[in-house]
Amino acid sequence: MQDILSALETRREEARLGGGQRRIDTQHGKGKLTARERLDVLLDPGSFEEYDMFVTHRARDFGMADTIIPGDGVVTGWGTIEGRLVYVFSQDFTVFGGSLSETHAAKICKIMDLAMQNGAPVIGLNDSGGARIQEGVASLGGYADVFWRNVQASGAVPQISVIMGPCAGGAVYSPAMTDFIYMVEDTSYMFVTGPDVVKTVTNESVTQEELGGASTHTRISSVADAAFANDIETLLEVRRLFAYLPLAAGQKPPRLPSHDPIDRRDDKLDTIIPDSANKPYDMREVIETVADEGEFLELQKNHAGNILIGFIRLDGNSVGVVANQPLVLAGCLDINASKKAARFIRFCDSFEIPILTFVDVPGFLPGVAQEYGGIIKHGAKLLFAYSEASVPLVTVITRKAYGGAYDVMASKHIKADINYAWPSAEIAVMGAKGATEILYRSELGDKDRIARRTADYEARFANPFVAAERGFIDDVIMPHGTRRRVIRAFSTLRHKSVQGPKKKHGNMPL
Repeated sequence: MQDILSALETRREEARLGGGQRRIDTQHGKGKLTARERLDVLLDPGSFEEYDMFVTHRARDFGMADTIIPGDGVVTGWGTIEGRLVYVFSQDFTVFGGSLSETHAAKICKIMDLAMQNGAPVIGLNDSGGARIQEGVASLGGYADVFWRNVQASGAVPQISVIMGPCAGGAVYSPAMTDFIYMVEDTSYMFVTGPDVVKTVTNESVTQEELGGASTHTRISSVADAAFANDIETLLEVRRLFAYLPLAAGQKPPRLPSHDPIDRRDDKLDTIIPDSANKPYDMREVIETVADEGEFLELQKNHAGNILIGFIRLDGNSVGVVANQPLVLAGCLDINASKKAARFIRFCDSFEIPILTFVDVPGFLPGVAQEYGGIIKHGAKLLFAYSEASVPLVTVITRKAYGGAYDVMASKHIKADINYAWPSAEIAVMGAKGATEILYRSELGDKDRIARRTADYEARFANPFVAAERGFIDDVIMPHGTRRRVIRAFSTLRHKSVQGPKKKHGNMPL
């Protein structure tokens, strides 16, 4: 028995060492943690239970029979974050560059299956050079097995991907199908084809960072939701995100104790709207003022800044926020903003997270580039997402709500539950100047008359009362009381139930 116990401990030590001390030192030299060190940061201390530590690859070609390392390049198992169950995998770059083999994929598939069976999220720490070339099609089949499970898990359990090194080729598509992607600045990359292939095929010279670094994917492509300075900061932010999410569909996110009074009055909101309708203000300040403790976990902060998305808590409960940002493009909706918000709304709807919408939108962004880029279809994605959502929807119009954008931004007409407006709200087909120039085109040569017409239009329509008279606005509220009113509104919607028409699924304008 002692011999067996000794052999067990020896095997464990071999597995924990991964690709060996030299490769571990190289990993540390790049400012990166090892696969197991990352799990130590991500999970509660002492909570990790590892599966398949002794699994090895089965390849025999290209000298692979002479290089067999226990674990085969990925650490899998389960643990807890703040006491809540989560399944995890962490790719080990010190073992064959973290490349995916048939058995490597099987290990990931096993914990994804367990996550689905037991109703718990999956967090994947990706650090891989891609498919293991020595295994050929078996490796490709392994990727497909993972992809299929990503799709099955979508909307059933939350999936979070953390890119902590290279992620190339087929390896990028599994993260792309997960709900959130975090990256590490300067050390993580995502691309379908690397710089060398790009140079060969298109003759374009580009660095890894330019092609697929964290800056590229958080600012331009929107593939990633956020990026942070190093491994530790990134993993701690994943823990923070995790706290806002339920374990599975049909469950509620955890309610955290809040010491922030429900009826807290915020008088600064009464003066945050500028006197001039053309002057911007920071909608982020409105969100943080209303939120518990002023905490707003913003996602895709550096992409499509004309709309804000993320999570807050209200009376301790997790709430998704979508808000126009007047500081960027005057808060207009464009292609990128529409896609950004639509995907977030669909996530919240999948996992029973209520949505609070702040509206200050002058319309959709005009221009040839937008029309050629398909703003009609992309804008429809946002409309579709809001219309499809069955979670509690509360809307606050702070200033402008013009044209079709008024309809799209969680209006009463697309079945938002409770719609409030501040006294500064302007709900109309368009702004007073544009409307006057259309309505009184024959009088454009008389500046004084046009000025009077514009003032008359503003007096009649640049307010929330016409919409309120029709019941499109449930109440006109004082800005300082917004927190109290939206918390009370959500409390009445806690048991909301919506039964839609019988169908397999809709056909979203993709």
